[in-house]
Amino acid sequence: MTDTPLDYATAGVDTAAGDRAVELMKAAVARTHDDTVVGATGGFAGMVDASALLGMRRPLLATSTDGVGTKIAIARAMDAHGTIGQDLVGMVVDDIVVIGARPLLMTDYIACGRVVPERIAAIVEGIARACEATGTPLVGGETAEHPGVMEPDDYDIAGAATGAVDADRVLGPDRVADSDVVVAMASSGLHSNGYSLVRSVVARTGAPLEGRVGEFGRTLGEELLEPTRLYTRLCLDLVERFGVGGDDRRGVHALSHVTGGGLAANLSRVLPSGSVASVDRGSWRVPAVFDWVRRGGSVSWEAMEDSLNLGVGMVAVVGEADAPAVVGAVRQAGVDAWVLGEVRSTAAGVGAGERLVRGAKGVDAGAVRLHGSYRVG
Repeated sequence: MTDTPLDYATAGVDTAAGDRAVELMKAAVARTHDDTVVGATGGFAGMVDASALLGMRRPLLATSTDGVGTKIAIARAMDAHGTIGQDLVGMVVDDIVVIGARPLLMTDYIACGRVVPERIAAIVEGIARACEATGTPLVGGETAEHPGVMEPDDYDIAGAATGAVDADRVLGPDRVADSDVVVAMASSGLHSNGYSLVRSVVARTGAPLEGRVGEFGRTLGEELLEPTRLYTRLCLDLVERFGVGGDDRRGVHALSHVTGGGLAANLSRVLPSGSVASVDRGSWRVPAVFDWVRRGGSVSWEAMEDSLNLGVGMVAVVGEADAPAVVGAVRQAGVDAWVLGEVRSTAAGVGAGERLVRGAKGVDAGAVRLHGSYRVG
């Protein structure tokens, strides 16, 4: 036993380092602010002017919260923390966009064993860049130091976003109709799901993260840290341009963010009960990183389908008449797009090599029939 006086610093919490981290990130956060933001950074609560909601007939608030999972372990191993924030924004903001909501604000939370100001600032700068790209003010956050609970170099991040949409413009199963077309928007890579599987494959193969992989044209670690593509502005622009469809043959009827659970499970969640979307596995080429995971871990295609996006990051279910123009608009925005299949109100039989995947997350929804064979590379 000792009589040495204790204070917060000797207990393991460095408030001065926390203040330094805030100073390093302030400029990046400020760049996300627009005319709706009220008050300065550092207040007890962030505020936005919600006057725009007064122009809506029945404004609905939408909210989402998420993290980035074990992809953080790759960032820590590579000591590269500047892109993980974009993954967070993608996981959170694009989940509210799928119902047609425009983001109003975002907040973040970082828990760590020890505050390293430069590392915290790099994480938040990544969040801020993505918020700026999606038009989402970053109005608050918290960095919590947890000595004794987390190892000094451990950290985890989470975020929450709020958006708004008029009730008569909400996207989802109620709008989806027979003969609707399913349009895929390409992912930028693995995004931020399935990394427990990916990391297991890395461990099994013994492949060094700093080792260059010819098929990627860069190191394995760089490929695994490729940030999640942001679809926010693109999806909102599609809804603005094509509408939500008063006619079943026109408009954007539903969007699905392909995250945990893969393409089929997430697409089925936005389909009405009793309907089936047919998805042709051969309608696109699966990017090389997914085949690297499959081969390295002897992972079955079925397990890949249930864990990873396989190259499809966002899906739009659109009226048949507008499908070609939607594909063209997405491509014009710099994102590859193609037709995956179509929606039918009656199910066809499931043949050899096909799968029928029904709604996930407890949703009473439709189903997706996967057919054909994947093309790789």
